Amino acid sequence: MVAGAVDGDTEIAAISRLQEMGYLITSLKRRATQPKVEDLLSRFRGVKLKDLTVFTRQLATMINAGLTIIASLAILQAQATNQRLREIIGKVRGDVEGGLPLSDALAAHPETFNNLYVHMVRAGETGGALDDVLGRLSGFLEKELALRQKVKSAMVYPVLIASAAGGIVSFIVFFILPKFVSVFKDLQVPLPLPTQFLIFITVAGQRWWYVGVLVLVVGIYGFRYYIGTPDGRRWFDRFKLRAPVFGPVNKSVAMARFSRTLGTLIHSGVPILHALDVVAKATSNVVLIRALDAVRTSIREGEGISGPLGASGMFPPMVTQMVAVGERTGALDTMLSKVADFYDAEVEYAVAALTSILEPALIMVMGGIVGFIVISFYLPLFSLVGAIK
Repeated sequence: MVAGAVDGDTEIAAISRLQEMGYLITSLKRRATQPKVEDLLSRFRGVKLKDLTVFTRQLATMINAGLTIIASLAILQAQATNQRLREIIGKVRGDVEGGLPLSDALAAHPETFNNLYVHMVRAGETGGALDDVLGRLSGFLEKELALRQKVKSAMVYPVLIASAAGGIVSFIVFFILPKFVSVFKDLQVPLPLPTQFLIFITVAGQRWWYVGVLVLVVGIYGFRYYIGTPDGRRWFDRFKLRAPVFGPVNKSVAMARFSRTLGTLIHSGVPILHALDVVAKATSNVVLIRALDAVRTSIREGEGISGPLGASGMFPPMVTQMVAVGERTGALDTMLSKVADFYDAEVEYAVAALTSILEPALIMVMGGIVGFIVISFYLPLFSLVGAIK
């Protein structure tokens, strides 16, 4: 009997190393170590979509160039700038060295590699075209990253304006108006109704600000609790798709992701039912998930895909018609890719239009609030001038 310790990125890697040394393993336990602050912080940082996209593209290029999976993972681990991603690549590399397929090694880290990623890699391993599948997967991630960046960049200016407006109004209410309030009280001038309302808001904000904070916190917590329930989640997801201004943008984003995800899976050789299951798991909207479940049930009973999509009422006629053409011509993945490109452009136009509407609207709201404050405090001055005369 021999007792000792061996270093390994994973348990499988440690077992493989001991077996190569000729040992018969009867017991293997992980050594208890004190966690480092850096390790704890890296777990909260996570892996950004940009880092994952670069990793996927580089892995596809290396495998296409003839490098083995283990060698490619070793290179990517050495050059990864994200600490959390470097740790995950090391664990994946250890599992692959221990004999696990790449898809199973990736599936052990669902917080980084979702169901779509894992199933596409597994389809590439089964069909012997891992480099091609990884290339398509990297293209999909690049499209997703570009879509997110467009939405974020379009919302930067409105958010800045709203923040500036909130800061200016707060400064006026909490620092400027209290001085005027004391002046009006000393002069004992009859105050107009707008001025009385503004003074009430100022005094309430100074004395009972904690009540407003408490109401805000309770409201946010209650809302999050409600949307965490099945009924609340269903209502909120339906509202996001039907909201007057943001609804069309959310629906275009959902259609673009659905079309691109399903088209990529079908092109990679994943069966249609399995592909729809993966798409449903990768979708965060409960309403779309229920619609896709009904579509899967109809397809399992022998129907095509375009009919159930149209019957669900959640997919626009363009999507169902393009899918029908793809079914008839045998180019469903190509048609879905075209639909995704169309809705990507729709999202870009819709976000640009939404931004052009939000910017003047926020400026008008800010001007209206400041104008109301100025007028409310000029009216007593007119009364004061009349009293002096």
